[in-house]
Amino acid sequence: MPGEMDIAEKKQAKLLLVDDDASVLSLLAEFVAHLGYPYKTAKDGLEALKRLEKEDFDVVITDLIMPRLDGLSLIKEIKKHWPEVDVIVITGYGREFRYSDVIKAGASDFINKPFDLDELEAKLSRVLRERALLAELQRLTREDPLTGLYNRRFFEDKLKEECHRAWRLKHPLFLMMIDIDHFKEYNDTYGHQAGDEVLKGLAEVIKSSIRQNVDWGFRYGGDEFSVIVTHAGPEEIRKVAERIRRRYEAKNFEPTSISIGVAPFRCQNDPSPRDIDDLIFRADEALYEAKKAGGNKIIVAD
Repeated sequence: MPGEMDIAEKKQAKLLLVDDDASVLSLLAEFVAHLGYPYKTAKDGLEALKRLEKEDFDVVITDLIMPRLDGLSLIKEIKKHWPEVDVIVITGYGREFRYSDVIKAGASDFINKPFDLDELEAKLSRVLRERALLAELQRLTREDPLTGLYNRRFFEDKLKEECHRAWRLKHPLFLMMIDIDHFKEYNDTYGHQAGDEVLKGLAEVIKSSIRQNVDWGFRYGGDEFSVIVTHAGPEEIRKVAERIRRRYEAKNFEPTSISIGVAPFRCQNDPSPRDIDDLIFRADEALYEAKKAGGNKIIVAD
């Protein structure tokens, strides 16, 4: 039926279920499993936050009255650190909490206990449909129309997000800046439509050379591209850069080649705009050194 989610869409939506009552949590998990959604559970708000730090979730379904960290405090923390995550509140204390208070805190919907499968399914489906619509609108504003890569505007937001995540979780992050050598000469010789095919060709190489939803590729501007690579060490980043260089070379867009500058993210404290600007600067400097050395090279900054 129109509006219903198919099995594939449900498998893409990951839920986190939070309740300090083991019997309620078990029943909720049984309901969600019956509806076909993958899920994880947490017995209170603090455990939920630990889960959120390690995994990505689309929707959190939580109780309000819980020890250590209550539901309202959990909602506020989620909206502070993971604003893209939706929250549905389920509580037996409907008289003590007004619907408007829960929504103002950042929840997407509210269900009173005892709840039934039909109500849960209806509200969850609505939230996920709205998420899908928002995701499509965001895709249109984040995507470069020619190459299908993310655009410069989203690069700035994503780099900030990933730098904070890398600092918080203590995992490595590298920024790669890529520029097409002799692109103007190619454009002048073969025309702008042929030049567009070069740009699309490099975009395809980047997409096929990085990990989906782990690394991120962008058209930075003109014939310059960038890649954010996470959870990879110095040896791995060199392999990724070399894979991109060789695959582009195999496209045979002569006389073009690509130069790549790479820099690691370094920060001792909560990242500031200056730390992120420094990362971009060092990757740009490495790119400049690669081009100055004749192009078709990879330079990794210290």
